[in-house]
Amino acid sequence: MVVGVTVSFVFAAERRQLILEMVRANGAVSLRELARVVQTSEVTVRRDVRALEAEGLLDRRHGGAVLPGGFTRESGFPQKSHLATAEKTAIADLAASLVEEGEAIVVGAGTTTQELARRLARVPGLTVVTNSLLVAQALAHANRVEVVMTGGTLRGSNYALVGSGAEQSLQGLRVSKAFLSGSGLTAERGLSTSNMLSASVDRALVQAAAEVVVLADHTKLGTDTMFQTVPTDVITRLVTDDPPGHDDRAVTELQALADQGVQISVAGASGGATGGDPVPARQSRRDMPLPGPRRNQVHGTGPQLRTATVLGEQPPTGERERERAARVADLRRR
Repeated sequence: MVVGVTVSFVFAAERRQLILEMVRANGAVSLRELARVVQTSEVTVRRDVRALEAEGLLDRRHGGAVLPGGFTRESGFPQKSHLATAEKTAIADLAASLVEEGEAIVVGAGTTTQELARRLARVPGLTVVTNSLLVAQALAHANRVEVVMTGGTLRGSNYALVGSGAEQSLQGLRVSKAFLSGSGLTAERGLSTSNMLSASVDRALVQAAAEVVVLADHTKLGTDTMFQTVPTDVITRLVTDDPPGHDDRAVTELQALADQGVQISVAGASGGATGGDPVPARQSRRDMPLPGPRRNQVHGTGPQLRTATVLGEQPPTGERERERAARVADLRRR
């Protein structure tokens, strides 16, 4: 869980100490979560984070703060499971709509892929190959879903099977799609993670799939971690949430990914978990037809940024928000 102390009011020094304690305890915390805990606005929290960064006590990242040191460390599962929960729910709803009845897919480890697995339990005739105990657990009681687990050594921090046993069990496997998450995503390096063993297994999962779908909320956009798992030119589609109004760098990162041919599917959760129902599968596929693997695409056709029906999107207010909304709308029309 995210470690924090709820207070009714704090002065700047106390507020910044609380922020620092939360980041030290969790490794990475979103601005939204920091604002909730210290009960102030994200604008105020962003100012506090800048001040703490100037003192070398933490580093700013898109939509949040992390421990200092350049590359972010990997948080444990209890911490990650309480970060960006509304966004992960919306992303999982949209990602599940990309799965057809009777498909064979691979699903990697992570809190967002665990949310996806809960929704895949309703897809009949599905075969899911995974190295994640949490994904397998979410599908354990699904009557018409077959779960195939890799071998390997259990990595307790994220309940995933890693190592040579996991990689060897994936040799010769071929499925339609791979659904993966990670610690960071940039247009320059693609998807990355902080653990070498996890990165190696994720690369083996990618090799087994015709299409690669990355699930990453906006806090991971622009974040770079130590080990590359999926290069940008191998990613078929990114499923993400709608970045908050102040996060211009996240929008810029999405544009850079689109320019490299990644299809962008946006589920709007920036206003909270207000979109109760998942996007209907058939409607989503009409809005966002999946192409063949990008590694086989004909060059020169030009990238396109595609979006799905937005869940719970809130209307922007203020000139800065209107400008940003216009940029996003322009991306969506491309």
